[in-house]
Amino acid sequence: MNPTRPFRRALIYGILIFFVIIFLVPAYMVVATSLKDPIQISLKTAWDLPNPVFFQGFVDAWIKFKPNIINSLSLVIPATLISAMMGSINGYVLAKWKFPGSNVLFMLMLFGMFIPYQSILIPLFRFLKTIGLYGNISGLVIVHVIYGLPITTLIFRNYYAEIPTEMIEAGKIDGAGFFKIYGRIVFPISLPGFVVVIIWQFTQVWNEFLFAVTLTSGTGNEPITVALSNLAGGRAVQWNLPMAGSLMAALPTLLVYLFLGRYFIRGLLAGSVKG
Repeated sequence: MNPTRPFRRALIYGILIFFVIIFLVPAYMVVATSLKDPIQISLKTAWDLPNPVFFQGFVDAWIKFKPNIINSLSLVIPATLISAMMGSINGYVLAKWKFPGSNVLFMLMLFGMFIPYQSILIPLFRFLKTIGLYGNISGLVIVHVIYGLPITTLIFRNYYAEIPTEMIEAGKIDGAGFFKIYGRIVFPISLPGFVVVIIWQFTQVWNEFLFAVTLTSGTGNEPITVALSNLAGGRAVQWNLPMAGSLMAALPTLLVYLFLGRYFIRGLLAGSVKG
């Protein structure tokens, strides 16, 4: 046995524990501050545990942020589901229904992943205002569906590329058309791909701020990210309120990862290795 092996293991664990502590410090500050009475919150007591525990901050945060949480749910659920379904169909077409120019079209779709949000804000603002969708959730849903299509298409195309072509050919021989093959053969085996896309899109849309603040600020349809930013920008802030709101805003994505996280890497790697 190598005599230095226990020392190296202890060193590795020590480094890992150190970085875990560094990572958890902000989480501790958020939780501790959210459970304090506003009169107890100051720089001198920032590291102190709440004594006594003050839950009223969560009650006040729920009352204040409930409309914004509903707005976020109204945004993220349809945006995630629509972009997942459209990405699935796009990936199916580009992987199994080759046509002249399909590879060029795929590359052009992927180019959308590299377009910065900031570069299209002004034309996007004018376009949504022209068609009457500025300031409401429907406009944001459309924006996130379009911006989500490149990554969802990429994930599903790579996943469907590993489906045996013989299965598709057998469906064609049996007289099945495009949508019947998709509904009867492709869709039922797409769960790993949908898990990856749903987790990715849900997290991206829920946490997105730039589109939300540009397209909904001051309209009453602001998602939770914009509401938290507006509250923290005030001069006299009861800091337990935004901290409690931050925890409530983080809860949906946390639940998604808790229930679906174990399938995420499995689905992400599905179809990446042949044989």
